[in-house]
Amino acid sequence: MTKPKRSENFFPLSEDISGHYKEVIMERVSEERMETVEDYVIKEEKIEFYLNKDKFLSVMSIAKHQKAHIIGFLLSEAVIKSVDDVEEINLSEDGLKVEVIAEVSQEGYENLFKEKTLTSGCCVGVTGNADKAFECAFVSTDYKVEAKKILNYMVEFNTPTELFYKTGCVHTAELVLEDGSIYKSEDIGRHNAIDKVVGQAAMDKKDIKRSVLYSSGRLSQEMVVKCVMHKIPIVVSKAAVTFQGIKSANEHGITIIGFARNSKMNVYTHSGRVYV
Repeated sequence: MTKPKRSENFFPLSEDISGHYKEVIMERVSEERMETVEDYVIKEEKIEFYLNKDKFLSVMSIAKHQKAHIIGFLLSEAVIKSVDDVEEINLSEDGLKVEVIAEVSQEGYENLFKEKTLTSGCCVGVTGNADKAFECAFVSTDYKVEAKKILNYMVEFNTPTELFYKTGCVHTAELVLEDGSIYKSEDIGRHNAIDKVVGQAAMDKKDIKRSVLYSSGRLSQEMVVKCVMHKIPIVVSKAAVTFQGIKSANEHGITIIGFARNSKMNVYTHSGRVYV
């Protein structure tokens, strides 16, 4: 029995990832042969979110950065207006239950239980704010980033992490702030990964209005809406963008960039924030 060969080109994460994947036995089949090999597969978990003692959501996710995940989600859905509204946050010993005690926006909380939209996420995420239920001001800023800087950063961003190297089954999000701070997380869902990085930045009381969000997944409308809710001016992906994503970004002042790879990128909206 052999182990699969994969590229050695990755940046190992400093944290222990052993609890996030499992070894399995499989049959690798080609036209000419069949062999039994060991492989690694991602280990997703059902994480339960509680708000003020009430369970309001279960999320299929990787059991890491759970506190940041729930904070980012609540901010993205306008259930809380600021991390300052949070009085207490607790994680269960097994990591599968997160509880938040917070002052909530009644409108945002009620919107969670109205008609939901199944997103275009790879793990079929759920949001109550895909149609921008909450009006946001146009994202206006003088923040600009050099094109060379974005493209150079994408080289590192696009290099597989250790967890992707082992499983091939995670999306990555990174939030890069003007002051040089970087927040990075991975998840089976691209939406979850974004919620985790913005949630952690919020918990650290960082102002993310002058930042760039990098995502490994396609940029559809609900991804852009997250940036609108957090007033992140620039979002970049190595993948494609959708028409509704472009439309939403144009209407709300977000610079949306797709296919950022191989020293090129497509800037679809508000290109004045990118200079050469």
